[in-house]
Amino acid sequence: MTDALFLFDPQVDDVPVNSDELHAGWKLTLPAHIKRHAVQAMRLKAGDSLQLSDGNGLRIQAVMADPEAGLAEVVEVGREPEQLTRLALIQALAKTGHDEQAIDMATQIGVDQVVPWQADRSIAKWKVGRTDKKWNSVLDAATEQSRRAFKPQLEACASSKEVVAICRRACVHGDVVIVLHQDATDTWSGVEEKVAQLVERTLQDGRPRTVSVVVGPEGGISEQEVADFVKAGAVSCVLGHNILRAATAGPVALSLLSRVLGRYE
Repeated sequence: MTDALFLFDPQVDDVPVNSDELHAGWKLTLPAHIKRHAVQAMRLKAGDSLQLSDGNGLRIQAVMADPEAGLAEVVEVGREPEQLTRLALIQALAKTGHDEQAIDMATQIGVDQVVPWQADRSIAKWKVGRTDKKWNSVLDAATEQSRRAFKPQLEACASSKEVVAICRRACVHGDVVIVLHQDATDTWSGVEEKVAQLVERTLQDGRPRTVSVVVGPEGGISEQEVADFVKAGAVSCVLGHNILRAATAGPVALSLLSRVLGRYE
């Protein structure tokens, strides 16, 4: 079984990740919230293995040395490289937690960036200091569950005009923005061809690029929004014959894209 992974925040938790002393054999004191989760909830005992990460590529392999004191002995320290071709999910706010379900599954799949979107037809509203904490909590839990060393970057909530700006920037930088729309005429196979070309360019010049997926709320993306996004350079396509929920469409598209990007081998 894969060792449990626990996220910590270097700016809040007292874990000396930048110290030269952090090497095999070094003992560190687990932050209180990690100790509580590891010892009380997951019942880790002395000698049990665990992983720690700052959510920014650092992966620390450790062994529980003293559960009562919350001491863990470092076995191995490494930092993983970022993906050269990044996946982003521009997820419209949706009611009854469908947006949170979407970002949970997307994190498990491997999304690198999450952009909340206040779409024209979004019933739910973004509340700074409340909704962002809730989404961050979902991303934390999904990152730990999937044993990722990188937590998806959560951006500020975007308006439809700001999504248009994202589409325009994508054209300038050679990125691809995919708008999932049930009435689109372009099919997914055409999208995969564009993404494959992006991957080829990235391999040739080594420049990082992003493939973004735009998913609307329960009522769908308005015709005006789709028109504005496409005019700004996005690609609108239909994802199969079935109409998927707001919680499902993004993760399905990201799974298919992960295969094109070679993440599923």
